[in-house]
Amino acid sequence: MNELSLRNRQRLRAVHLPLLRRIVGTLLAELLPTPRFELGIFLVNATEMARLNQQFLQQAGPTDVITFDYADASPDAQLHGDLFVCVEEAIRQARQFRTTWQAELVRYIVHGILHLQGYDDAAPSRRRVMKREEDRLLRRLAARFRLSALGGKARVGA
Repeated sequence: MNELSLRNRQRLRAVHLPLLRRIVGTLLAELLPTPRFELGIFLVNATEMARLNQQFLQQAGPTDVITFDYADASPDAQLHGDLFVCVEEAIRQARQFRTTWQAELVRYIVHGILHLQGYDDAAPSRRRVMKREEDRLLRRLAARFRLSALGGKARVGA
């Protein structure tokens, strides 16, 4: 009953969805074993992310990732939710943290999946625990996959 849906709804960067599917599959099958899941991942632009952020979290402007957890509505799935990931935020924050936007994109997906698995970053102590796990998982994924292969050059107008 495992289902992983990936949708690229932004046009700023090309994203190699088959590779992203393999990365997320490895995360769910091996690094965070999740026998039953239904997961949607939507790559969006800053405009759509800002709209979602305002509508659902009452916060202005775009953010990196928003997680919707539907596990209570689906007793068959251990992990059931949607992640909305902002590619423009990944590009912006990659410059700030001196990494690649592709690594940031994967970090946001890891972060969202950790939220779906019950991690919480509201309090500083829990934020540190979540950040350590996020870093550990990102290192393991980066050791297995060439994350830079996730994307191409900026498209015209970007």
